[in-house]
Amino acid sequence: MKVLKFGADWCSGCLVMRPRWEKIEDEMPELETEYYDFDTSKDKVEEFGVDSGRLPCFVFVSKSGEELERLTGEPSEKKLREVISRHLEK
Repeated sequence: MKVLKFGADWCSGCLVMRPRWEKIEDEMPELETEYYDFDTSKDKVEEFGVDSGRLPCFVFVSKSGEELERLTGEPSEKKLREVISRHLEK
């Protein structure tokens, strides 16, 4: 599984989420994540149907490319860890 993180420089929720993700990524080096800027990564934004009113957006994708789950807004670190542990081996 990998996590596609969608955000933007102008998104206050995205700024809130950065340290949460940094902590998780530091503690879980096996976790694969990719960041896409809403304003500059239009292909990925369109591919995953990300709307500017739903940022930040975190899409959990299986190794085969299937969307497993999606979170938007400012989920807690606990919630992120729950979703990651549920899908990590997929």
